[in-house]
Amino acid sequence: KSSSEAVERLEENGHQNKRLKRDADEDDAEDQNKKSPKRKIVLLMAYSGKGYHGMQRNVGSSQFKTIEDDLVSALVQSGCIPENHGEDMKKMSFQRCARTDKGVSAAGQIVSLKVRLIDDILEKINNHLPSHIRILGLKRVTGGFNSKNKCDARTYSYMLPTFAFAHKDHDVQEEVYRLDEETLKKVNKLLACYKGTHNFHNFTSQKGPRDPSAKRYIMEMYCGEPFVRENVEFAVIKVKGQSFMMHQIRKMIGLVIAIVKGYAAESIIERSWGEEKVDVPKAPGLGLVLERVHFEKYNRRFGNDGLHEPLEWTEEEEKISVFKEQYIYPTIINTEREEKSMVNWLNTLSIHDFSSSAVGIQANNKNAK
Repeated sequence: KSSSEAVERLEENGHQNKRLKRDADEDDAEDQNKKSPKRKIVLLMAYSGKGYHGMQRNVGSSQFKTIEDDLVSALVQSGCIPENHGEDMKKMSFQRCARTDKGVSAAGQIVSLKVRLIDDILEKINNHLPSHIRILGLKRVTGGFNSKNKCDARTYSYMLPTFAFAHKDHDVQEEVYRLDEETLKKVNKLLACYKGTHNFHNFTSQKGPRDPSAKRYIMEMYCGEPFVRENVEFAVIKVKGQSFMMHQIRKMIGLVIAIVKGYAAESIIERSWGEEKVDVPKAPGLGLVLERVHFEKYNRRFGNDGLHEPLEWTEEEEKISVFKEQYIYPTIINTEREEKSMVNWLNTLSIHDFSSSAVGIQANNKNAK
């Protein structure tokens, strides 16, 4: 009897020891979480998109590397999020403000997520990121904040060599070409046509003319003064819109280039907003950069409530400019020189059929039969 009591006592002690150890571990974890509680934040990101298949992560598809693959890995390694959150991004309420396509860069991308607010958080995340991806800023936001839904507008820039605007009938030497005032005025007159709300179904794939989501609102679009880099003249087109569909900006610019070069009539822009299918060329992705995202409504409501900061990044402007000069512009210029993406694309413009519509082509085929 006494021996069985002794065994029971030992077992009971063993259970107690386990329980005490478990309680102690839980207390440690609780203390750790008290020190670094989970909070909803936004991160200001800049990255050079060359070599990546866009921003958005493709879970289970490791051969297509994305910006988010590197970001999530850095968040886990720095201790901001638990490892299982990396496998299921919903667990950290992750949301990107804009999806950028393959090869597209960003100077002011915003992502929202819940993280542990550890000490020196930005430095620790950046230590686990490659130098061409940087977290430049962090702000606390409301618990229900969603960077995609709360965004009022997005501003993109598109950097291109100005010889893209040279008329097709002129023999042009790329390094010698300089954009004249008259052509720049014409470019800006055409870009201004996009302002307002239009049906952009011809500027993306998989949207029909009667799809309500093909209607988009453009606030401004213009081309700035040209400048010379590495003996080649470049210019930057800026466009601000409520939201954009896949390939929309590249096609908007592609169509303007086709008109200025003399391949298409100016009337094609108006025609493209109608129901008929119009052949709209897509400019290369290389020069496209997500410049900034705007949260005007959120800032008015929460920016001065005493608890949250407005989502403005004036203090980070210097860092953004330095990053662009160091990683984004040199990548665009050097890749253009080595791979000649704009030159090669310009050579394809002659094979587009800008005069016929899909309806017209069908009618011609019937008549031929």
